[in-house]
Amino acid sequence: MKLCVLANLFGDISLDEDLSRLEALGVEAAEIGAGGYPGKCQCDPDVLLNDEEKCREWLRTFDKHHIQLAALAAHGNPVHPNPEIAEVYDRELRNAILMAERVGVDTVVTFSGCPAGAPGDKMPNWAVCSWPTDFTKVLEYQWNDVLIPYWTEMVEFATKHHVPRIAFEMHPGFCVYNPETLMKLRKACGPVIGANFDPSHLVWQGCEPAAAIRYLGDAIYHVHAKDTKIDPINSPAIGNLDTKHYSLEKERAWVFRTVGYGHGEDWWRELVSQLRLVGYDRVLSIEHEDSLMTIDEGLEKAVRFLQRIIIKEPKPGTMSWA
Repeated sequence: MKLCVLANLFGDISLDEDLSRLEALGVEAAEIGAGGYPGKCQCDPDVLLNDEEKCREWLRTFDKHHIQLAALAAHGNPVHPNPEIAEVYDRELRNAILMAERVGVDTVVTFSGCPAGAPGDKMPNWAVCSWPTDFTKVLEYQWNDVLIPYWTEMVEFATKHHVPRIAFEMHPGFCVYNPETLMKLRKACGPVIGANFDPSHLVWQGCEPAAAIRYLGDAIYHVHAKDTKIDPINSPAIGNLDTKHYSLEKERAWVFRTVGYGHGEDWWRELVSQLRLVGYDRVLSIEHEDSLMTIDEGLEKAVRFLQRIIIKEPKPGTMSWA
């Protein structure tokens, strides 16, 4: 495995400066925003796909800093009920796939999106219960009429352009939010669909990441290294379905934390070991969203923590003692 960073965390700085900071920390790979929520400040496919020299110069920047380009990120909601919003995310996802094809990257990270609850609705509707039966009808419409047709076509587009992996970040608020919904869409649309395994989103849903890894197996295409701290006072009192703003850390049931500040080394060692057991040997991509730490401090602490945890060498083919 290699240590990676979702590199949009520094904001609107140049790719050269971004990778220079990562190189200084000892990071080996980068996941680069190419549209959607991660933005395009370090990779704008509208420019790079139409200028061969700029694209070559962009790629040389990775070589300059000895950083592997691990994945492109284009998170968004391409099935949003507002067609203008959906069209932007759809176009940026397709451009990210075209960019991945151009530069030889095999993984594009994104969200499944969340449609309306019924034709004519104006806002996404995240349904997470089966009763009253209105919600069952919502789910049937979303999956059968919108989600599966959309992603079936997008899988065909990715396959046509030689991108074999679309990695969904399983995130509440979207139709694919846990391992079960990920595998449901994968079964419907084929193995181009896989998981971006972010344990922080699973912890606050009550999932045990080690068990989720075994459930997903070889459907794990990418991994985000981010932690969540369940508040020992608030969570038992109010549960974890918390809609308070992320800045209200003291009032929330849970908050995102830098790795090691939600769970300790033993927990992360087990997570990495379970990834090795199911055959995952790609990157751990640090995503900094800790509101209690600056970006610089949070990233440095995450890198130093994971350098002790990550299993770097390939799995041995033989066991000398056996």
